[in-house]
Amino acid sequence: MAASTDLPVTFDGERTPQAPRSRNLLAACFTHALHDGYTDGLYAFLPVWQAQFGLSYAALALVRALYYGTMGGLQIPADRALRGVSARSALILATVIAAMGFLIMALPLGFAGLCVGLVVAGVGSSIQHPRGSMLVTDSYGDASRRPLGMYNFSGDLGKAIVPALVAVTLSVLAWRPVLGLMALLGIVVALGLRSWAPKTPVIARAKVKTQRGHGRGGFGILTTIGALDTATRMGYLLFLPFLIHAKGGNSPTVGVALALLFIGGALGKATCGWLGERLGVVGSVIVTEVATAALMAATLLTPLTPTIIVLPLLGVVLNGTSSVLYGTVPELSDGDTGRAFAVFYTSVVVSGGAAPILYGAIADHSNQTTGILASAATAALIAPLVMLLKPHLRATASTT
Repeated sequence: MAASTDLPVTFDGERTPQAPRSRNLLAACFTHALHDGYTDGLYAFLPVWQAQFGLSYAALALVRALYYGTMGGLQIPADRALRGVSARSALILATVIAAMGFLIMALPLGFAGLCVGLVVAGVGSSIQHPRGSMLVTDSYGDASRRPLGMYNFSGDLGKAIVPALVAVTLSVLAWRPVLGLMALLGIVVALGLRSWAPKTPVIARAKVKTQRGHGRGGFGILTTIGALDTATRMGYLLFLPFLIHAKGGNSPTVGVALALLFIGGALGKATCGWLGERLGVVGSVIVTEVATAALMAATLLTPLTPTIIVLPLLGVVLNGTSSVLYGTVPELSDGDTGRAFAVFYTSVVVSGGAAPILYGAIADHSNQTTGILASAATAALIAPLVMLLKPHLRATASTT
């Protein structure tokens, strides 16, 4: 299906005007920033919850997985259930539900209330990713690669800002009031979406046929690599607050460390995009994953200040790889890009929820250092695995 370079064409011939699609992008970016900030802001609470409820590393990862697993497992059902709902309603619904989850966690309902709140917040965030991604894709059509990059970058901004704010606020307030402030932030964003987001339902674009067989097999490999890449990142993030504390840092220091890591991740989006243009998908993934493994090991050997200095560079390679993988999803999808995004997101989110449990169990039966090294080994494993993706990229490129 041919599309204008200025305005994307939907399957019924309608075009999305410039102003509405800019609002669409703004709405998707603000929602993505909030929900990714919610997701990674939880890391700042982990040491507090461990002390409050007497949790082991594995139990702590399991508690967090209530949010992460719910968010990942419901993405495909949520995408299907809400395709006929306007983008504004879907994004507002996602944000309100997530905010209500944080409000439940803020109430004095004990450990059970914390778990219920995490599940409710995960339900809300499960709606955001597929609907936000497809809102941008439907609005910009064939010109969506750069807007999708902005959408991804907005998530990294949320990851950099919210965890830092949470960690700093935890130094002056108890953890339940901080969760209440996070819920209030969600309500403010939901109210803003009433003005930014479009009122009309998103019209699905026509499916673009890709070469079957090659694309399908390649997509499976891509999804596996994405899952392992996410497992590496989430495993390291599980231990980072404790690593900083072990080196003599306090809660504000943890906030600074997380912010520097996520700022590096945001820079990694642009850096790895540039690297991908020169080395290709396979070459750039090999470079970033090998660098990730090496820098993760380096943070084990350095004192607090050098570790803090290394974290932005680690963030570049730790998080930047995902932009290369994400940008390859449309290329290797089997025609239904929306479903491909939902499947890819589900795979990486479920992996991100399950992997810390495994790494936490490893640490519980050995020590924190072994858990971090296990995460680094996962990154190193991706380097040879990505070589299997090369023939599928060649096959797809030859047909375009």
